Amino acid sequence: MIKKLVLVLIALLAIQGYSQESTASPYSFYGIGSLNFKGTVENRSMGSLSIYTDSIHVNLRNPASYGGDNLAMWGNTSRPVKFSLGGSFKKTNLKSETSKGSANSTTFNYLALAIPIGKLGFGVGIIPYTSVGYRLESLNDNGQIENRFNGEGGLNRVFLGAGYQFTKGLSLGVDFQYNFGNVQNNVIAFQYDGDVPVQYQSREINRSDLSGFSMNFGLSYKKMLNERLQLVTGLTYSPQMNLVSDNNRLFSTITINSATGREIPLNTVNANLENLGLAKTDLVIPSKFTFGLGIGQVRNWFIGAEYLFQESSKFSNVLYSTNITTYEDASTLSIGGFFIPQYNSFSNYFKRTVYRAGMRLEKTGLVINDESIKEFGITFGIGLPIGDTRLLSNANIGLELGQRGTTKSNLIEENFINVQLSLSLNDRWFQKRKFQ
Repeated sequence: MIKKLVLVLIALLAIQGYSQESTASPYSFYGIGSLNFKGTVENRSMGSLSIYTDSIHVNLRNPASYGGDNLAMWGNTSRPVKFSLGGSFKKTNLKSETSKGSANSTTFNYLALAIPIGKLGFGVGIIPYTSVGYRLESLNDNGQIENRFNGEGGLNRVFLGAGYQFTKGLSLGVDFQYNFGNVQNNVIAFQYDGDVPVQYQSREINRSDLSGFSMNFGLSYKKMLNERLQLVTGLTYSPQMNLVSDNNRLFSTITINSATGREIPLNTVNANLENLGLAKTDLVIPSKFTFGLGIGQVRNWFIGAEYLFQESSKFSNVLYSTNITTYEDASTLSIGGFFIPQYNSFSNYFKRTVYRAGMRLEKTGLVINDESIKEFGITFGIGLPIGDTRLLSNANIGLELGQRGTTKSNLIEENFINVQLSLSLNDRWFQKRKFQ
């Protein structure tokens, strides 16, 4: 037990040490950033499919997964306590109609613990939910920098959930979530004396500190169709929530060090947002619904499909409104599955390895210059058994190849490679002791 906790701590510190930028997408300029959370590495390796649940992996998208049966293979004792930790590295190639570029980002994705107590189970964890990270420049007619945009921050989520198996194969659950974080957007307007930048430039900084509660309800149902095939279904529903946004805006006259690029403010004025009614605003996060269906053979293979719908057209906050941006309802179609050659093979390690694959088609809900921003991804992954074979712990590696956006209407197309790593560690806390 101690060894596993030490391993989790080392991995967490390693990921944190490299997580200097959690995203590098120009589309994180809009709203409260780009969505980070699409599930665990296991989910994401199957096209972000979240309907499949089992006793040895944490499922962070469906709280019904916390409940379940005792395990016959362990003498009908409780399921294992599950630890899960994940992070990722993303390389993005950016291109517009006139230029190209690239960016890298590394992020910590989640840390979670699931504790079973008979058919009841609890889950707790933290998720960086959205991320803001961009550095953009616009040029004037002379090819000089006219505006420089810079942003950072994002929304984090801590959760506490519970799930219970009411009848054989049917589990219900709920997550209680607290959301917090901040978003900071900076813009520098450059002025020139002929071809030479003037000594002093103008900078505007907008910062929003976000907080609020939300919930997520889940259902999972499994039924054996015959001696081999199992039907798996699942659904989740997150009601509309409101975040409180405490806002601040600063105007500064700055000078920029030509050698280091450091921005040095000379004088700063704090804008009176109170008089504009913008000091404290409500940010509406729309409701979300998912439903999925799949079929497979227990501990051997599974294939399924899932549809997600979110009323993103109801997203609103006056502070984030722009003339070129609107929102439409978002949706995602995921298809994926896994294959395990022989889960209980002791002679061949790779027969116990889990092989995953999937794809997803996503309409993000963001519309810029009348262009709907869409995203596509093909995913692959493996689950490598580690430690005691009776506990079924594993290390997971996922790979996603994808594309977001378009070069139409002066927009940017992103082509990305996303490498994800996670640890899924299991331990037995609750065992029936026999005395002779």
